[in-house]
Amino acid sequence: MIPEIGQFALVLAFVITLVQGTLPVIGAARNDAAWMAVARPAALMQLFFVAAAFLALTWSFVVSDFSVLTVAENSSIARPLLYKITGVWGNHEGSMMLWVLILAVYGGAVAIFGGHLPAALRARVLSVQAWIATGFLLFILVASNPFVRIFPAPLNGNGLNPLLQDPGLATHPPALYMGYVGFSMAFSFAIAALIEGRVDPAWARWVRPWVLVAWCFLTLGIALGSHWSYYVLGWGGWWFWDPVENASFMPWLAGTALLHSAIVVERREALKSWTILLAILTFSLSLIGTFLVRSGVLTSVHAFAVDPKQGTFILVLLVIAIGGSLGLYALRAPSLKLGGLFAPISREGSLVLNNLLLVTACGTILLGTLYPLLLASVTGQMVSVGPPYFDAVFVPIMVPLIALMAVGPMLAWKRGDLAGALARLKAAFAAAALIALVTWHYLTNGSWLSVLGMALAAWLIVGSLVELVERLRLFRGSLRQSWARARHLPRSVYGMVVAHAGLGVVVLGIAAALTWHSAVLRDMRPGQSAKVGPYEFTLRGVQEVPGPNYTARQGVFIVTKDGRYVTTMKPEVRHYSIPPMSVSRVALRPSLVADLYAAIGSPDGSGGYAVRLYRKPLISWIWLGALIMVLGGGLSLSDRRLRIGAPARKSAAYPAPSAIAKGA
Repeated sequence: MIPEIGQFALVLAFVITLVQGTLPVIGAARNDAAWMAVARPAALMQLFFVAAAFLALTWSFVVSDFSVLTVAENSSIARPLLYKITGVWGNHEGSMMLWVLILAVYGGAVAIFGGHLPAALRARVLSVQAWIATGFLLFILVASNPFVRIFPAPLNGNGLNPLLQDPGLATHPPALYMGYVGFSMAFSFAIAALIEGRVDPAWARWVRPWVLVAWCFLTLGIALGSHWSYYVLGWGGWWFWDPVENASFMPWLAGTALLHSAIVVERREALKSWTILLAILTFSLSLIGTFLVRSGVLTSVHAFAVDPKQGTFILVLLVIAIGGSLGLYALRAPSLKLGGLFAPISREGSLVLNNLLLVTACGTILLGTLYPLLLASVTGQMVSVGPPYFDAVFVPIMVPLIALMAVGPMLAWKRGDLAGALARLKAAFAAAALIALVTWHYLTNGSWLSVLGMALAAWLIVGSLVELVERLRLFRGSLRQSWARARHLPRSVYGMVVAHAGLGVVVLGIAAALTWHSAVLRDMRPGQSAKVGPYEFTLRGVQEVPGPNYTARQGVFIVTKDGRYVTTMKPEVRHYSIPPMSVSRVALRPSLVADLYAAIGSPDGSGGYAVRLYRKPLISWIWLGALIMVLGGGLSLSDRRLRIGAPARKSAAYPAPSAIAKGA
């Protein structure tokens, strides 16, 4: 009965999206307050019914209702409760349910917290959101129904992919989807602006919080996924340029450009058309990522195997959404008024260059990701584009971008003084030079790129702090005056400084891990030792350990340094019977100084085992830096100017609801 309730709730949600997608936008065109007012309750009703359907599917997983095909194919009785719940979105059908649930959450958030928005704009935004939901709900109901019944029901299910039986499944996909789907709000605001034919600072102030929320979640989701692959897959890496990793990274790059471009619209009323285009492209890249994961065209640990019908349906949705929005942009963008002029050397100019570099980086990743697919479809030739390509094209773009990030905030709006900005960055120059010399002196496994990476990290971190010092005028007046400035400084400024410094910490972690890492890959027998940097790993033995739904072969390593005991590490190889699969589970001793990492593999037939032992200095700073970036985004989001919204527009382009009602 519960699955049927979920199915019915999905049908009702679909009907509601049709109403939400039509009446409010017609009402906005006719200045009909009653029709525009339909948008808010419709968005909340859509959220209610989609949430009810999602809860019904979750209940089916929790109680192991194997009469539901999705549950039978992706769950089993022996699975722990956590993985029964997270398994809801660990498959194609369930992940699409999570997709539309988060889409409905964003629409509901606009309905609840968008009271400061003009009625016509809110109606158009929620209508666009509804049409996105309509497409995906139709896809779920027609081609990817999670509530399909089977008879007779099996006594047990096929189980979840063992790689997904990890707490990371509880955090990584929801955070990633909150970012992916969150950019739909920027898309909806952009389409609403094109329909009206107006983009101004107030519009930028309204859209920026939604972009910030999506950017923060996507940053967090990518970081969680990177850490998950680091400690689960057993190869010691944190990024492999996997096509589906790229599919999440491309919207992040475009979204970062959008975030900075919206600032120019808000401050200088410039780059309007470009900002609208970025909003469309960012969400389009999110849709492309959805297609790549669920179309069956990719072979990836992240990809879901689906039938061609599902991939074709998503491709049609992709063409309609992207093609329709770009077509509307081509028609309406020329009517947008140009904003203020500015000199090339200015804050605006630096943000334009920032945008160009980010979009270029995004384009090179898109090319490397899609090229093998296009070549295979046209010629049948199979090629692989891997890390060497991405390292060769991405790094040269990031170097000037990171260098610019410390300089841009030091420039004035409209016309800046480059020489003066560089002069104020003397401390950043000194820090970069010092770190470069120290890195060169202690260089082991890295190259000159390691020196450059460490120098850029120091440049960005110190440069960000210099920006804050300049704004507070520290050391150029009394501490009381600086404290007064600090209290009145907008939180968005603190957010910018923290986020930029966080990226510097990420770069520092990457460069240090590549420069000073130590690795041993060999066969070891119990009693043998291996030296990894200053640490000695001794394999004491290998034992069988039972788990809740697996058996494990566990190695026991005693780690010492200079003869002193440090820790005991117990990597495992887990053997699952449902489904039959073996998965490596590494032993990890993280710290801010260096991670110790051990993985054990298959026996060699003569009493030994394949082992991987690593020491990775400062690698934890990669994820620490990502968290600092998210913190910076959160600080910006808490800025009072964004929390209370923009002031009312001077013109009557968006009449007040009361005025509309009187006119009616």
